Amino acid sequence: MRLRLGMTILLVLALVAAACGDSEGDDGGGGESCAIEDLELVAPGMLTIATGEPVFPPWMIDDDPTNKQGFESAVAYAIATEMGFADAEVQWVRTGFDQAIAPGPKSFDFNIQQYSITAERDEVVDFSDGYYTASQALIAYADSPVQDATTLDDLKPYRLGAAIGTTSLDFIEEVIEPDTEPAVYDTNADAKAAFDAGQLDGLVLDLPTAYFVTAVEIEEAAIVAQFASPAEDPEEFGLLFAEGNSLVDCVNEAIAALEDEGTLTALADEWLTEASDIRVIDE
Repeated sequence: MRLRLGMTILLVLALVAAACGDSEGDDGGGGESCAIEDLELVAPGMLTIATGEPVFPPWMIDDDPTNKQGFESAVAYAIATEMGFADAEVQWVRTGFDQAIAPGPKSFDFNIQQYSITAERDEVVDFSDGYYTASQALIAYADSPVQDATTLDDLKPYRLGAAIGTTSLDFIEEVIEPDTEPAVYDTNADAKAAFDAGQLDGLVLDLPTAYFVTAVEIEEAAIVAQFASPAEDPEEFGLLFAEGNSLVDCVNEAIAALEDEGTLTALADEWLTEASDIRVIDE
């Protein structure tokens, strides 16, 4: 009996030691290895990243995702580096915005294209943790009186508007608190039409939308300022993956490391604030 008991204890200890030994080198996300050779990639040994066609500043510069110029290009390469990929081991493909959200297999490992993380989208694709929390911004024409605003109080007398159900409308109502009730529209398209018709002194949009509107849709308007105060429930951008992609945990580890060391904040400051020379209203 004593011999059998001793052998049983030794066997248990050996199994425990083996289990501990097997866990070395694995990441903390469910025990899967994040070594490049162990990742399930579209192209073995290569990280395939998708973005839009075309892409615009300040997200990417000169419609070239490979030059590390622009916020999302810089973020993509920072994540790749954190995961152990050299620049030459990163390849890019282009997709339509809606095309990438559709269910089914993907031609990329992840897609970076200002995708807001929503429950509806998450039913058919997977998202990483957020790499950017969208701030709110104010756009106006050059002759609008809001051009001189430097504080939230300065904006209170003016007629502002936003689409219903958006964080932008929440921001107007809860943070700016203008003297006049904000104009509320069914869609962003309706809000932009009213603004373009001169019915508003300024239009509040999330910063990514403000960049697109002023660059592509209403080029005569400009971003007056972005706001430091966040909306109560701000939008977060996440990398988009095929549903069930095992790469998500390893990418989340990279994003967490970049967040902890301040890299994501520094890149947002560099490309979304300083490079665009946009005034920040923080009170």
